Amino acid sequence: MKINTRFKLRQVTFTVLIGFAATQHTISHADEMATSSDYTFMDAIQSGKNMSSFRLRYENVQQDGNAPAPLNTKPLADANAVTLRSLIGWQTAPFHNFSFAAQLINVGKLDEQYNDSTNNATNAASNQPNKLQYAKVVDPDMTDINQLYFDWTGIRNTRLRAGRQQVVLDNARFIGDVGFRQDMQVFDGASVINKTLPDTEVYLAYFNRVRQVNTRLRDDGALEVGNLKYRISPTESISAYGYFSDFTDLGFGNAWFGGTTNTNANQSNKILGLRLDGVHTINPDWKGLYTAEYAKQTDFSGGDSRIDAHYYKIGGGAAYNAFTLRLDQEMLSSNNGLYAFQTPFGSNHAFQGGLDKFLVTPKEGMVDTFATATYKYGDFQFFADYHVFNSDVDFNKVTGGKGDEYGTGWSSAVTYNYSKNILTKLEYAEFHESDQYQPTATVVQTSRFRNTDKLWLTAMYTF
Repeated sequence: MKINTRFKLRQVTFTVLIGFAATQHTISHADEMATSSDYTFMDAIQSGKNMSSFRLRYENVQQDGNAPAPLNTKPLADANAVTLRSLIGWQTAPFHNFSFAAQLINVGKLDEQYNDSTNNATNAASNQPNKLQYAKVVDPDMTDINQLYFDWTGIRNTRLRAGRQQVVLDNARFIGDVGFRQDMQVFDGASVINKTLPDTEVYLAYFNRVRQVNTRLRDDGALEVGNLKYRISPTESISAYGYFSDFTDLGFGNAWFGGTTNTNANQSNKILGLRLDGVHTINPDWKGLYTAEYAKQTDFSGGDSRIDAHYYKIGGGAAYNAFTLRLDQEMLSSNNGLYAFQTPFGSNHAFQGGLDKFLVTPKEGMVDTFATATYKYGDFQFFADYHVFNSDVDFNKVTGGKGDEYGTGWSSAVTYNYSKNILTKLEYAEFHESDQYQPTATVVQTSRFRNTDKLWLTAMYTF
């Protein structure tokens, strides 16, 4: 008899939770205070923590090429987006082992000369119908519940969270909140973190809905998450993870598989991987930096059989006092040009140069080789990187023949922490096209990764 994979994963989850409960109970002094008769729910509210912030941003995008049809005879106009994100929220302190959190989000457009990509997709074909003439900035206006959950800490070294929540695991490559965008990604469901074992953190979750950065709420599937992290030292860790998604449609459509006949291809998939990452102290001045990670992605729960690819990231470098320099390579492989490794729940803006050119991996794959430098001076933090983007397998070029060079890109940023509450940031990035990418033998100019310049000015106040 064939046993359903999701059922088995749930069985493991509940077994682990029961095991955690059996290890109970030693109550701390703080727990005693939170459950004592003279500690009221109003006390828990008053001694809670603020979850509020305001972020004002200007984003300018200059991109070569023409606007999409029916304006495809006109050059794409520069985008100028001024948006304000307001997060208003509060989490209570524990009361009888429970705490509650609520956070509202509002994103308002102060200058909307841009295409916010709101047609319920997240690929290159998505466009705001009345803003086709402008380059894209995926920051739609919205008002919504950003987080709404309760935590239960009745089991020692364990936190159970149920409701809408932000989630960031490891470096956010596979599970993240896309925190750079004004409309962030959040998940609806339940999660548990346990730290019973020394230097070990177990994270398990079941989410049945995800709100994407384009404000679309996806509810036609579920995501099951398992992440086990062991800390070798305070700055070094090894993680093993499994992410099981049976969301049949996450809005990527034929971008995952290429061509116009794949719009309804089932996107259910699973990712299994292992990650080693750390900063190792050599002496008071020098530190070594290293990362080694591998993951495999295959079809899951009726997913398209072409979903079969692997991922690796390997790199390292050194830090001398406040200066760091490292070299890395990240590969999202191609299944012979039929499909490439995808990270639909990750904070993808933070990867491939931060220009959002490769939020969906081209079906010919991605090999990103890049150097990164950072420097901290007082309240200033400086950042710069340079990327060379190649495909895993050759692709068709608009000019005919085959190519394997998507292009190059670089970015730089300076952050100034005026105070513990106020942060300002200036960022600039460029992408330069090499071979003119074309996903099929038929020339469609809008499929190219055009030369693009982006500028961001950000000011943020956190309570």
